[in-house]
Order: sequence, then C-alpha cells, then structure tokens
Amino acid sequence: MSPTTIILFVLGYFAALILIARITGRKSDNASFFVGSRKSPWYVVAFGMVGSSLSGVTFISVPGWVGDAQFSYFQMVLGYIPGYLVVAFVLLPLYYRLNLTSIYTYLDRRFGRHAYKTGASFFLLSRMLGSALRLYLVAVVLQLSVFDRLDMEVPFFVTVFLTILLIWLYTFRGGIRTIIWTDTFQTAFMLLAVGISVYAISSALGLDAAGLMETVENSRYSRIFFLDDPNDPKFFLKQFLAGMFITITMTGLDQDMMQKNLSCRNIREAQKNMVSFTIVLVAVNLVFLVLGALLYIFAETQGIPIPTKTDELYPMLAVTGYLGSAVGVLFILGLIAAAYSSADSALTALTTSFSIDVLEVDKLSEAEATKKRKLVHIGMSFALMIVILIFKLIDNPNVISAVFTAAGYTYGPLLGLYAFGLFTRLATWDKAVPYIAVASPIISYFLDVNSARFFGGYEIGFEILIINGMITFLGLLLSGRGRKMASANVV
Repeated sequence: MSPTTIILFVLGYFAALILIARITGRKSDNASFFVGSRKSPWYVVAFGMVGSSLSGVTFISVPGWVGDAQFSYFQMVLGYIPGYLVVAFVLLPLYYRLNLTSIYTYLDRRFGRHAYKTGASFFLLSRMLGSALRLYLVAVVLQLSVFDRLDMEVPFFVTVFLTILLIWLYTFRGGIRTIIWTDTFQTAFMLLAVGISVYAISSALGLDAAGLMETVENSRYSRIFFLDDPNDPKFFLKQFLAGMFITITMTGLDQDMMQKNLSCRNIREAQKNMVSFTIVLVAVNLVFLVLGALLYIFAETQGIPIPTKTDELYPMLAVTGYLGSAVGVLFILGLIAAAYSSADSALTALTTSFSIDVLEVDKLSEAEATKKRKLVHIGMSFALMIVILIFKLIDNPNVISAVFTAAGYTYGPLLGLYAFGLFTRLATWDKAVPYIAVASPIISYFLDVNSARFFGGYEIGFEILIINGMITFLGLLLSGRGRKMASANVV
C-alpha cells in the first residue's frame, strides 16, 4: 500500500471531521462547549462513547496482548458491567441533582476547597497521561507507516505536532457539542476497520463464520477464565474487581466521560445512554479479542515472525500488504478514529476542568470566559505534545498495560475521595486532603513492588487501584477522627 494513498485518505478523513465541526460549531458558546447546552441525543452519545472508551490503545494493544494473556482481558471487561451500573445509578443521579458542569465541584460542596482542587488536579494528571499514551500510539504508527516509508525524514515531534493540531482544529470552536457527533463518525470507522480486518483474515484462512469461531475457540489463545492461582496477575477475581473499579474511576469519576453524559437532556436519557453503551462495549471488546487470536493464527500459518513488541503485530500485518490494501487503509483510518475519538474529548475535558476548576471561568463574563477557555485549549494541546514526546523516550512495549497501571496510581485518590463522600456522613480535615492524596500512591507503589515478599508470593496487579483508594479512604477517616458532617454539608 502506497504511503501517498494513506496520506490522501487521512486528509479526506480529517476534511470530513472539520466539516462536521463547522456545522456543529455554529453559534457556539461556553455552555455548548462545556456541556453541549444539555441537548445531546442519548443514542448518539452512547454510540460515540464506544469509540472514546476503546481508543487507539484497545485498537492495537488488546489484539497484541492476546499472545501473552489469551482472552483473560475479557475478565476485566466483565467487571465493567457492574462498574457502569454504579456510574449510571449512583453517580449520574448525584451529578444531575447538583446540576454540575465539572464533576469535581461536588468535592467542594462535600469537603471543601482543598479537596476540590486536589480532585481536579488528579483528574488533570490522570487524563493527561492516559490521552498522551493513546496519541503516542497513533503518532508511532503514522511515523512508521507513512513518513518513514516515504523516506521523508520527518522528525517524530513533527508527527506529534500535526497529530494534535488536527484535533485542535475541529474541537476549538464547538467543544463537546462537536465531539458528540465527530465521535459517532469515528466510532463507525473504527468498527468498520475491525470488521473488515476479521473478514479479510477469515477469507485468507478459508473460514466461514462457523469455522472462524471454531478455529478461535480451539486455539491456545481463547482461554478466558483463570481461576486456579490467586498469585497470577490474570486471576479472575483480581481482573474482575479491577475492571469494575477502573470503570467507576475512569468513567464515573472522569470529567472526560461524564461530560458527554451531562450533555444529555436529562438523567433518564443519560442512564439509557450508559446501559446501552455498556452492552455494545462488552460485545465490541470480545470482537477485538477474536481479532487478536486471528492475527496470531494467521501469522503462524503464513510463517510470519511475531514482533517483539506485540503492539506492532496488527499494524505490521495491516499496512505491509499481508491482508490487502483495503485493510491497510481502513486500519490507518480506524486507528486514527479510535485514538482521536478518545483524545479529542480528553482535550475538551482537560480544557473544561482547568477553566472551571482552576481558573473558575464560570464566575466571569461570557466574553472573558471564552477568551480564557481558548487560551487553555491551546495550552493543553502543547502540554499533550510534550508528554507524548516523553513517552517516546520511555518506549513501553505494551501500552494498554501501562495505561491501566498509571490509572491505578492517579485515579486511586479520586476513588477514595468519592467513596468517602458518598458512603459516609463523616467529616475530614479539608487541608489534609492534598497530603493524603499524594501519600496514598506512594504507599501503594511501595506495597506493589514488595508485594511478593510481604504477602507470600502474591503479586499485585491492576487491583492496585482498589488498594490505593482504600488507603486514601483510611487517611480521610483518620484525619476526620470519626466526626460527623453537619447535615447541610452532606450532598
């Protein structure tokens, strides 16, 4: 497949995104940028959220992960189901009842200003790291499949700059109102790319639908449940609980994902969105795992060496012609769709949180708030670029594992804060919250690296998020010394 062909298709794809942005960004204001004026159709939000949740990490890393972890990732996906139900029926009613734009203002009402700023700061850190990891994947693939193959000698930082510039171009005006529709467009492209890839591999292997499922089921990659060894990072209960709490934190306590839900017309429609989105997301993740098994089976039957970095397996087979030029083009567009549908909303959420939680633009005039919001949008774009370049220096071979590991440390304090606020009527010392939130990940890391020695061979996996949240919860409890909140402050 010609790199020139890829460039032309990519330019056409972004032209379509910018056209959608121009249409949806008309007569935009801060209300439409932050919460879509609360007029977004729930079914459009639900479909678009599938792409946002999966991202480029899922698109590449989940299929690549099958070689080492088989279908064990699906244990975590099953944990998503109760997690999303908690979001839909515990957190969303709270956010709608308080009429929030930034979900972290809840912490201000429940605990005080220090807790509020701490929660917002941990979100900014968490989302910045997660979004940078996802965009890093796209930039690497574009660099390898386009610029390096054309011998254009384009530096990696230029690829990153162009990647983020394109996001900024179609989000700077309409914000979340634009993203609701661009994410729907991008989710459709991502699912089309995966579907065509599965079909192409099945055809190359001479398999019909029944043969495909039989081949995958009988392969060494299809084991889902790991129930025999609690010390195994793939042990079912560890994965299931990690999936549940990762969902609660990375969706329900995340301004990015909640901003879409808060753009729905009312709480009932937001809950419809969450339930339907959950069903589709579980099914789509299973398709990604099936694709991963097929990629390994295809490589083995064709005598193709498996890359050392398993994240490179799908890109290698797709863009080097093994599966045909159509798959190559759709892979690039699907990867961009998956990564950008996550990154564009993240950029908007980062802008929203920093504008409201740090600069408090909601207290300014419309004109002044708009001016500051646009400056923040540019600043967050540059910050993303810098973090991506740092990840290039680190060069982690399995990005999805890195994302969940990072989430365990950065989202843990948020989990502890919201759990303490929602499920107790106890007070805490507001000024101590920042110190507790910083100490908790440090203690968690110490337990993590020494877990085998401390706990008789037991190694902590993604459940570090739960441990982190529990330490934060305990710190808040001790700082408040069991005192009850005044009823007026319990929300």
